Amino acid sequence: MIDYSLYLVTDRGLCKRDFFETIVEAVKGGVSVVQVREKNCSTREFVDIAKKVKKLLEPFSVSLIINDRADVAVAVDADGVHVGQNDMHPLDVRKVVGDKMIVGLTVNSIEDVKEAEDLPVDYLGVGPVFPTTTKKTTKPCLYPEGIKKIRKITKKKIVAIGGINEKNVKELVNTGIDGIAVVSAICGSEDPYKSANILYRTIKGGI
Repeated sequence: MIDYSLYLVTDRGLCKRDFFETIVEAVKGGVSVVQVREKNCSTREFVDIAKKVKKLLEPFSVSLIINDRADVAVAVDADGVHVGQNDMHPLDVRKVVGDKMIVGLTVNSIEDVKEAEDLPVDYLGVGPVFPTTTKKTTKPCLYPEGIKKIRKITKKKIVAIGGINEKNVKELVNTGIDGIAVVSAICGSEDPYKSANILYRTIKGGI
């Protein structure tokens, strides 16, 4: 069973150290899921990157998720694929990846969550929780109180995302989430092992 507790979403442009080294150090620090997110490269390069990441993760038994691209997920035999509200519809994603692959969906509101209840998705990426500069969005922040409300109306796994870092992660400990997803808090760190470990120890103390 997949452990969503500390979910890393990659961003090569933010990395202070080598991209692949950052991932390995983060995993050693406690990251349990890695989502490879690539918006500005060719499909072939995306596949090559994902294959290399998968090989790096195998010794740690850490799950590999592909952002947006169901075709890339199938090509590299990833553990799953994550899509947003404007990406391929989860029903269509299932047609591409089959029943065994994990499918995650981004939700930003109570309405999104209600619509997702009958969709073939395994977990919900809920956010943004806090203000974030990593991803351009006009969606309002949910904050911990919003996460609590969403927890009450869904039985699906919940991964909180958006502006989460070492300073505010404690605010999410008792919200009923199954994990946190971070980008800059690890990718943008000079010491991804240390940053991941602080987040891991904090969130595991409350999940």
